[in-house]
Amino acid sequence: MPHRLAVYPGTFDPVSNGHIDVIERGSQLFEQLVVACAVNISKQPLFSLEERMEMLRECTADFTNVRIESFSGMVVDYVRSLSGKVILRGLRTFSDYENEVQMAYANRTFAPDIETVFVCASLEESFISSRLIREAAALDGDISRFVPEGVAKRLRSKASALKGEVKKHSEGR
Repeated sequence: MPHRLAVYPGTFDPVSNGHIDVIERGSQLFEQLVVACAVNISKQPLFSLEERMEMLRECTADFTNVRIESFSGMVVDYVRSLSGKVILRGLRTFSDYENEVQMAYANRTFAPDIETVFVCASLEESFISSRLIREAAALDGDISRFVPEGVAKRLRSKASALKGEVKKHSEGR
């Protein structure tokens, strides 16, 4: 039986054109796509959960079969709470593949009835990561190629926080 609903989980800190690419293609593959913004206890996001969800809503407003939600805890539990059977994930690089397959196997251990479906990022978006975008923004780089304009404005408004994040990261090396 074909799956009508898929969940695309992530931190989306910030949402990038690469994320939008996966969302667009996922919206074409499934009748309904839930973009699930994670409360990730192992990450300290630059943007609050509310800000990330607002950015996602703005960036996906044209997709009639996409809705934005948030979740905490295990993604398989969240997918089950929606009566879903599919987790959608995007792949950019081989290292993404290794990490994502490991996570898919772990999810399958906890929930054998839930499948993970991978889509490869478009070549133009394959090198984009949220970390790269935050670092470029902190260094006053032109990030307009990587994120929607509304996201770029928000990143510029957090310039001092971004600079502190880059400084903290470089001191940790």
